[in-house]
Amino acid sequence: MGKKKLHRVSKVLPKARYDSLAEQKVRRGGKKAFDVLMEAQHCWMLMDQFRRDRERNKKYAYGKQWDDVVCVDGRRMKESELIKRQGNLPLKNNLIRRMIRNVLGVYESQDKEPTCTARDRDEQKYGETMSTVLQYNMSRNRMRKVNSRSMEEFLISGFVVHRKWHGWRNNTLDCWTDYVQPNNFFIDPNMRDFRGWDVSCLGEIHDITYGELISKYAHSPEEERNLREIYSHASNRRVVGTAFEQFGYSLENRYDFLVPQDGSLCRVIEVWRKESKARYRCHDPNSGDIFKIEIEDYEEEVARENEERRREGAFMGIPDDEIPYIKAEWFIDSYWYYYFLTPFGDILDEGETPYEHKEHPYVFAAYPFIDGEIHSYVADVIDQQRYVNRLIMLYDFIMKTSAKGVLLFPEDALPDHMSMDEIADTLYESGYYHRLCGGIGVKAIFPGNTLTNLVLGLTASVEVGIYVGNLIEDILRLVASLNLPLPVVGLQCV
Repeated sequence: MGKKKLHRVSKVLPKARYDSLAEQKVRRGGKKAFDVLMEAQHCWMLMDQFRRDRERNKKYAYGKQWDDVVCVDGRRMKESELIKRQGNLPLKNNLIRRMIRNVLGVYESQDKEPTCTARDRDEQKYGETMSTVLQYNMSRNRMRKVNSRSMEEFLISGFVVHRKWHGWRNNTLDCWTDYVQPNNFFIDPNMRDFRGWDVSCLGEIHDITYGELISKYAHSPEEERNLREIYSHASNRRVVGTAFEQFGYSLENRYDFLVPQDGSLCRVIEVWRKESKARYRCHDPNSGDIFKIEIEDYEEEVARENEERRREGAFMGIPDDEIPYIKAEWFIDSYWYYYFLTPFGDILDEGETPYEHKEHPYVFAAYPFIDGEIHSYVADVIDQQRYVNRLIMLYDFIMKTSAKGVLLFPEDALPDHMSMDEIADTLYESGYYHRLCGGIGVKAIFPGNTLTNLVLGLTASVEVGIYVGNLIEDILRLVASLNLPLPVVGLQCV
């Protein structure tokens, strides 16, 4: 009988411990994470339409309302350029900015300091302490200004992001809140919960100076040399594209995610992903604590502790079924894991979330996020704003090109004893009309003073006035709905 070949157990049996992160590290090898970088780029590219819409909304909000691109005779140009080529002025009446200022005024007037109220009255003193801490942090981060600008961003783009973190800034160790530019932020495209509870991947692009880079990620002269070597080519698109093709990824001329516009800055991509691994969920009935442990820690933290409690219970005469053993349940745990990557996929820093809440550090809000779509308040009134601008252009064109003080005099009505110049002088002196002696009564018409032009002007004024009035009425109605009375202390609700 021939000798049978032996196979490793790890090759023929399923793995007892599931760890998505460990599998990825084995698959990718080394200190690179191209798969993570490509997933982040995919999320960022899917938000391209949002970035385009945000830029258009921002232009309309701040007065650049004729910057839409049109195609004329095969040539692309801005609407303002086309209007100027036609000999007109691109006039506008910015109603959107007025609406934003009104809403911001109401929001800022209602901005109050945060307070904490304990549900248990015996712990109210802790609530008062927390209120003091929150108010200090709000003042430290200049949150009134941050919140006002964030509200303005929310009105314009429909999306606002803050980043909460703990660390050193200006020689102070504290909790900080940073406004995140939405163009540099990316998020899981499969997310549908407007609360953000189902997000599995998100992150941010950082463009920092070389000094900031080495101060954060270089902890030895060797690491500083490595970073210098990496970022000496990070702004070269050809080198970046070649590096990705060598690892089986094609950029297809999409470099915006990897290469900063300013070549003097260093790009760092921060990515937060949900990973999975096998762990034990433990319940200690002796203290009432519920906690999680790693698979390799089961023997030390559960088995040995239970054995110690068994011996102690036996010594005290406690029945075995009354001993408070730690109960452990095997499960697949989802947790947040972060990466800081270079444009070449090198891992500058990685690790499991360090925060006590075990979540990512971002706080974001998107409106309305129905089916994952973002639509801003400004976008809802762009068409009405364009209509107002076109009306202004139209009536300005009519008033500019209309005939003013022009008189048409029939030649067959010219008397024999008068020349055309004498007729003109006579009509000019007489005003509206003059009856010529020996000829046909001719009426001198000045179109600029006629009822037709008067009606035209009134019609323009009425139409624009009605429209602007309705829009302002809608704005005031919105402001009134926001300007609710503040609650009174001790007020009872029935």
